[in-house]
Amino acid sequence: MESISHTSPATWLQRTLREPLTHFIVLGTLIFAADYLLLSKRGDPQEIVITKATYDEARGAFVAGMKREPSAAELKVLTDRWVDNEVLFREGLALGMDRGDQAMKDRVVFKVLTATQSGLALPKIDEAGLREWFASRRDQYDLPVRLSFEEAVLSASDSTPEKLKKFVTALNAQQTPELEGSLRIFKDRPRPSLVQSYGAPFADALAKQTLGTWVVLESQEGYRAVGLTGLTPGREVSYDEIKERVYTDWKEITSSDLTKNAIREIAKKYRIRDEGKSS
Repeated sequence: MESISHTSPATWLQRTLREPLTHFIVLGTLIFAADYLLLSKRGDPQEIVITKATYDEARGAFVAGMKREPSAAELKVLTDRWVDNEVLFREGLALGMDRGDQAMKDRVVFKVLTATQSGLALPKIDEAGLREWFASRRDQYDLPVRLSFEEAVLSASDSTPEKLKKFVTALNAQQTPELEGSLRIFKDRPRPSLVQSYGAPFADALAKQTLGTWVVLESQEGYRAVGLTGLTPGREVSYDEIKERVYTDWKEITSSDLTKNAIREIAKKYRIRDEGKSS
């Protein structure tokens, strides 16, 4: 079998889904860069229509980046961000901020976003408040179990449970399997990443395996021939270890929430009609 290295799925969209301000504009620009060209077809400037094409573009961009279909919650985040950017763009047009910049929707959105944020102020928070905020989100800070493993990749016709069991039996007996396949090597994959790619039952079962032994496990996309090669236990992280990071995260997330709320207030001026949700 041929050894090849493997990296985890692209993570460019994961941070965007957590909505930090530094990525607020990226989503609208990346997924709907050509949206400005459709301006003449928008019709009523006070009505925002989420079409099937909007959902299709969001889904396509997510699949391209994450190599999987988005969940309903993830798709909602994408379309919510599109609506936010559309609101900001319409507001920019109403305020004449597109003058001399008519082909650059992202610049118009940025102008309105900057003006909106300039009137916002973070609330006061003391260390007790930060500790409470950290405690409510500690699952985002605790270090997860990390697993290293190998996967034998066979053809679709050979990936039946029966053939895979014969395959791993030969490997465990240090014999040459009758079937041929390639080897994928995974190093220190955090459990949440495995859950996302293979499913929670697969991740839990893999963590219970004996190091160096090949087994057949069922994933959310079919059966896999895998061998656990390493496991690093997770551990809880204390507030004192990362308090500077906690404060930075609090500022970022709170600023993002304030910005979202401000945009929602602006959005009340518009009628938002969803034509593609059921598609």
